[in-house]
Amino acid sequence: MSTPLPHPGVGAEEWRLRCELTDFYHLVDFLGWTEMIFNHISVRVPGPLDQYLVNPFGLNYSEITPANLLKVGVDGRLAEPSEYPANPAGFALHGVIHQTRRDVACVAHTHTDAVSAVAMKRGGFEFNNFYAAQLFGRVGYHDFEGITLYPDERSRMIASLGDKHVLVLRNHGVAVCERDIPTTFTLLWTVQRAAEIQCRSGMLPGEDIVLADAVRQRCRDAAAGLETNARLTRLVFDAAVRRMRAAGGGAAGR
Repeated sequence: MSTPLPHPGVGAEEWRLRCELTDFYHLVDFLGWTEMIFNHISVRVPGPLDQYLVNPFGLNYSEITPANLLKVGVDGRLAEPSEYPANPAGFALHGVIHQTRRDVACVAHTHTDAVSAVAMKRGGFEFNNFYAAQLFGRVGYHDFEGITLYPDERSRMIASLGDKHVLVLRNHGVAVCERDIPTTFTLLWTVQRAAEIQCRSGMLPGEDIVLADAVRQRCRDAAAGLETNARLTRLVFDAAVRRMRAAGGGAAGR
């Protein structure tokens, strides 16, 4: 995708990330995964400081622009002035992942109907449909402790995530994290599709066909190989952005 000229005072690489993260927010809005002004997507800012970009609290995802994204530290404090406040509910989760998981740069949190329904089930993801099988061995679970406002929960959330890339927040929603924005978007889409199909399957009479662990592992390994291909996840992300823009969405405030 073409990248606009940098905003004054912002380096070219950070501006590229701001534009790409804005597209991610607009895609979540376009795909109907939003939760009013709540939820968060963040990306780490390159450099020696632990800082990341995140949405201003109070804006719809469609209103987010590269210029109005907030830059915050892992402690949740603004790293530079803004007319917008930040949402403290995002800091406990996003801050601790950015601080401790150096292998990931982007974190996305949603609680769509399908994802929240799976998060309500004791068994969580069943790994029996095409998409869920690709998540086998990649999902951690964290017990619900209330709205994620409190610093003392940070260590327990990161322990629940471990070295995985999907964290089911029981009775709540999901967080996914990966090495960059396109790969995180692709993983979030896979999680969403897995949840949707599991919910639909549960509505039908009859038993589901249960996949063997060896088949699930094979699917997971194949998917992991595809996700390490930066060109593929870039193709997925860029195609989604083109589809959104063709439908008249995104690109606000550019």
